[in-house]
Amino acid sequence: MAIKIALPKGRLLRKTAAMLQKAAWGLDEYHSNMGFYRPRSQKFPDVLMRVFHEKDIPIQIAMGNYDLGICCLDWIEELLVKYPSSDLVKVRDLLYGEGALYVAATSVPEDLRQNGAPVRIASEYPNLAEAFALRKRMSRFSIFPVWGAAEAYPPENADMVLISAKASAELAEYGMVPVSKMLDFSAFLIANRNRWETKNLDKLVTSICDTLPEVEKKAPVKDEVDSTEIKTRNRAGETAVDAVRLALPDGHQQQPTVNLLNRAGIGIDDYPSETGNRRPEINIDGVTVKVIRPQDMPLQVANGNFDLAITGWDWLTEHLDQFPSSPVKELLDLKSSKVRIVAVVSRELSVDNTGGLRQLIAEREEPFRVASEYVNIADKYARDNRLGHYRVIPTWGATEAFLPEDADLLIENTETGRTIARHNLKIIDTLFESTGCLIGNTDAVSAVKDRRIEALIKRLRAAVEDV
Repeated sequence: MAIKIALPKGRLLRKTAAMLQKAAWGLDEYHSNMGFYRPRSQKFPDVLMRVFHEKDIPIQIAMGNYDLGICCLDWIEELLVKYPSSDLVKVRDLLYGEGALYVAATSVPEDLRQNGAPVRIASEYPNLAEAFALRKRMSRFSIFPVWGAAEAYPPENADMVLISAKASAELAEYGMVPVSKMLDFSAFLIANRNRWETKNLDKLVTSICDTLPEVEKKAPVKDEVDSTEIKTRNRAGETAVDAVRLALPDGHQQQPTVNLLNRAGIGIDDYPSETGNRRPEINIDGVTVKVIRPQDMPLQVANGNFDLAITGWDWLTEHLDQFPSSPVKELLDLKSSKVRIVAVVSRELSVDNTGGLRQLIAEREEPFRVASEYVNIADKYARDNRLGHYRVIPTWGATEAFLPEDADLLIENTETGRTIARHNLKIIDTLFESTGCLIGNTDAVSAVKDRRIEALIKRLRAAVEDV
């Protein structure tokens, strides 16, 4: 059986590629501009390699889908703190990709075990955040899982965050001070426990380890952080009661959003931001702005943390499929950032539509695997189309890498379909089209805020209709 290794995209890609080049692997397609997630090695032509979002790699290793993987210790511990008996072995610290996980806030609280309102902690690492709260014996706390940009939430929408940084001084750029240091991390080579014990992985492991320095690090982790030397810049506190709280998207939706605001005669300063500022200034009195991930917006609006948000119809649908009675609704179709949400299979599969897929599934005994970032949309699609005994595999990107070895069907978004075709995949169904949309909360607010919201919607509607 071929050896399988999961390689990271994102923050570790460049240094991992350099390490493997030093090990003379001779990879044909593993660099920052790649659009293909199946590199091949001249040195190890029989090794199956796939490129994943780093967060997915410990899961893939623990499940036994891959023998070896490279990812940072933060994502390994995020899995192990919830599933301590996982079949995952830390083989070797690779001595690059260093950073640390910090609990941070706009000011250091006097007592973490407060008996008043729940302590709200936002993080991409919800399992580690919960472990921190329990270890500190917080009497009441709430964990808000987010896709990213956790630093944008305090102080209005969270009391603390658990985030990664190169050093504690970096937190000052977010207007925060460190409360506690949870973990020092770096890149690790990991393995599935069963494969590590039964499969001959020596050649691959040795070729990697031979590139590393002889002496390993590191200083012990000091849990508590002395924040007295950290100088923070001022940041806004609680907004006025009647201020409209608007969430704008980061990522690829930024430019269409800027174009829309310009057409509406709405000026916004430092968006997109070269410095990572997530609190741009808007030239409308009574409106405040934060920049967060589009994936997080429907839940944040539902929770009352924002009044309006610009996201995609796909993420609103994902939210409503999970929470059908949510108070969030579309207020305006912005007719931008158009993508299709599609069902995708391997081109080698002899089906061209959902009916053919259903018939194929009926002939197999093992569960049908559906991989997607849209977990609830994928679940609803499988149920509505009677895809038999199935399970949904959550992903965090690079979903095309899952077919055909690690999933049977993808629910994915596409603009042109070219990336799907390049990965030897094909579309067999279109679930719906998604465009950018303005969403809001249907719950009643103040009369002053209502008027401000209506005025803002009116300006945006005119800008949309003017195209």
